[in-house]
Formats: sequence, structure tokens, C-alpha cells
Amino acid sequence: MAETPPQPANDLDEGRMAFTEHIRELRERLRYAVMALAAGFAVSLKFSEEIFVILAKPLLETWKTLQPKNEALGESSFYFGGLIDPFWTYFSLAFWAGIFLSSPVIFYQLWKFIAPGLYKKERRWGILFAVVSAVLFAGGALFCYTMVLPAVCEFLLNYATDSLSVGGTEVGLRPLLGMREYLNFAKKLLIGFGLIFELPLVIMVMAFAGIVTHRSLWKFNRWAVLLSFLVAAMLTPPDIYSQLFMAGPLVILYNISIILAFFITKAKERKARKLDESGNDEPDNGKP
Repeated sequence: MAETPPQPANDLDEGRMAFTEHIRELRERLRYAVMALAAGFAVSLKFSEEIFVILAKPLLETWKTLQPKNEALGESSFYFGGLIDPFWTYFSLAFWAGIFLSSPVIFYQLWKFIAPGLYKKERRWGILFAVVSAVLFAGGALFCYTMVLPAVCEFLLNYATDSLSVGGTEVGLRPLLGMREYLNFAKKLLIGFGLIFELPLVIMVMAFAGIVTHRSLWKFNRWAVLLSFLVAAMLTPPDIYSQLFMAGPLVILYNISIILAFFITKAKERKARKLDESGNDEPDNGKP
């Protein structure tokens, strides 16, 4: 009986080693990301009260602007419903501010984890990827802070009134704002806008990888509009004003991404044609 040829044990060993190295790399990247988050959290916790005042500034300034025209608003102030509310508000605020501060490091660690699957030339873009990701996220949050939050606060504060009457019955509506409620409201908007401003970068990476092209993105455009409103409904508070403010820029960013994908796809197609032409021009030594 013929003996079965021995199986190459090194294939399994190499596969096992590659898997363990992959897990080790993931653990290392997570450790650096957590360390950066811890440092950002510690700094943010020290200045949590100042950060809350900065975060509340769009609401308070809008309140002061509307108050002379609407006496139902009264004096601008926050309240807390439980003794522990201020502590948890500042703690939560410090955590999310820590994520914001450490986001360049977190994005860079994410890139370092996926970089081994790319060519060496593509790996050199790691630092630029981290910087651009952080800038886009910060740009989205800044756009929300300066443009969206004041407009949304003005729209919602205008519901305050002293003379809401139906059938001879008058009802007054006065705002009583909790600090935790406002933090959750502002946080949802800021993070949501920070994430949607990452869309051009995400689509650029997908275009470089050949996952999407400008043609496929354009065909999906009408569905992208519908998806933009669905994403806005999930990432914003439940009012149509906030959703319109997010869905509009999301549609614009998607169409900007189509233009970026156009240049990337065309460049890849030109490169592919040059490679084909150079390959076809080589002499065939097998022919006489």
C-alpha cells in the first residue's frame, strides 16, 4: 500500500502564525487607541464645566436674542432633576470630548490595522488619512455648532408662548431645560454631523479600492437621497428641522463624492490602459 505523502506542516503553521499576528496587531492598536482615549478623557474631565458652557453657548445666545420678543422664555437657565445629574452630565461630556480629542490617534490606529493589506505606496498615506479624517470630523462638528445648533434652537424655542388658546382656554408653554437633556440633544447633532462629513473620505477609499465607481454612485443617487433622510432621522433629534439640516449637507457631500470618485476612477482606468498597452507592445519571442 502506497504511503500517503506527508502534508506540508509549515502551511498550517504559517497560517496559524499569520492569524496570531493579526490578533496581536489588533490588540496593540486597540491598546494605543484606549490610551489616547483615556488621556483625552482625563483632560476633558478637568475642564468639563468649561466645556459645558461652551456647548451651551449657541442655545443661551439664541435664548437671549429671542427673550425680548417672547416673554414666555424668561431667564435662560438649566436645571437638574436629580442630585447626581450634574456629575453624570460632566462625566458623559468628558467621555465624548475625550473621543473628539483622541480621534486623530484613533483614526491613525485604524489605518495602521488595515494598512498591512495594502501596497507599500498606499501605506504611506496613513498619516494623511488620520489627519483628513480628524479635520473632516471636526469640520462637521464645527458646522453643526456654528450653523445648525443656533438655527435649530431658535426654531424649537419659538414654541414657547404665553397665549396658546383653544376654545377659550389659554395655555402657556415655558421651556424648562435639563442639562442632561440638552447634552444628549447637542451631542447627537455634533456627532452626527461629524460622521456625515466623513462621507467623501469613505467613498474616496472605496473608489481607490475599486469597490465603487462614479458610474455606480450616480446610478444610486436617487436612493442616496432617500437614504440621507433615513440616516438624518436616526442621527438627529426627532424634529424635522434638524433632519433637514442634516439630510441637505449629506446629499451635497454624496454628490461631491461622485466628482471625487470620477477623477479616481478615470486615473485608475488610464493606468490600466497603459499597462495593457505596454504588455501588448512587448515582442513575442516564441514567434519566428
